[in-house]
Amino acid sequence: MVKSELVQRIAKHNPRLYQRDLENIVNAILDEIVAALARGDRAELRGFGAFSVRHRPARAGRNPRTGKHVTVHQKCLPFFKAGKEMRERLNRENAAPEMSAASRPAAGFSGS
Repeated sequence: MVKSELVQRIAKHNPRLYQRDLENIVNAILDEIVAALARGDRAELRGFGAFSVRHRPARAGRNPRTGKHVTVHQKCLPFFKAGKEMRERLNRENAAPEMSAASRPAAGFSGS
């Protein structure tokens, strides 16, 4: 799903709100998350997940095509960890109704 699809789905569920207002809201939320990460803060949305920054130190790398050694500069990367409620909802919705092989009784077991 891309941002425009997200805005359209929210607009579909909230017909009393203008789509341009919803776009501004979604952009404001994403901008605040990015601003928090840029400051080095963590952005946590309870039930959804937490955004944080992971720092990668500088290191020596190698160009795979030429084999020449290159310096890879330090960098900051965004990291997302899903919240407990999101993980539970995903697992609940994707749970198979069948019994797993480990929980099925062995074939030919009579119990006596």
